[in-house]
Amino acid sequence: MSTKQKNIFIVDDDALTAQMLSDHLEENPRNKVSIFSTGEECIKNLHQNPDVVILDYLLNSVDTSASDGLQILHQIKKWDTSIMVIMMSAQDDYGKALQTIVEGATEYVVKDNNAFERIDVILGK
Repeated sequence: MSTKQKNIFIVDDDALTAQMLSDHLEENPRNKVSIFSTGEECIKNLHQNPDVVILDYLLNSVDTSASDGLQILHQIKKWDTSIMVIMMSAQDDYGKALQTIVEGATEYVVKDNNAFERIDVILGK
């Protein structure tokens, strides 16, 4: 089992969801979590070398001028292909899930009652 700290970015325009996920992930003392409400903020901070980015699919639901999750996924992978990206969405849509995986996401997690447990499994908690 690795004792290396995981640098995790949460990118979600729903502040409550982001904070709840951050609180959950920070129960593990090896996780260092940063929250960003826009993909643009995430991109500006990639120099902090996140190991994992948990990215909301509909990032522009609050601010329609913001980039959506797929656009941010492309920019993250352009920056560093080794960053694990977990796409999260309230949409249980197989087509969208498949598209995000094809375009570079490691996993697609539906925001439901089991989402945090699935993220734990993906992160190897």
